[in-house]
Amino acid sequence: MALKIRLARGGSKKRPYYRIVVADIRSPRDGRFIEKVGSYNPLLPKDHADRVKLEVERIQHWVSNGAKPTDRVLRFMDAAGIAKRPARNNPNKGKPGQKAQERLEAERQAAEDAKAAAEAPAEEAPAEEAAAEG
Repeated sequence: MALKIRLARGGSKKRPYYRIVVADIRSPRDGRFIEKVGSYNPLLPKDHADRVKLEVERIQHWVSNGAKPTDRVLRFMDAAGIAKRPARNNPNKGKPGQKAQERLEAERQAAEDAKAAAEAPAEEAPAEEAAAEG
């Protein structure tokens, strides 16, 4: 049986509260679970002691028995010093989409054309003045 340590949502509408549970991966998110091993209340301030509560011994027991934490639970475990979450690097995440890149390229090209057009008459103007004088 494959196990996950994951969040199960509780609380009323617009007032979320999560239990950190060990559950079979096939069971529904808020459905049957094996054991409750903590809680998470996102409505509390980040520095509040009761925002994330973990039962460290039980989590270590389940991890040693093959339970895999979800990414969010792994973040909580990393903050508590139970497990190490590897750093992720997605260099493409900060880039704009394809249409935005095309728009930027078109704007850049228009700016270069305008600059070239502004420089070209400035270079021709002294030659015309010299011809008019002479």
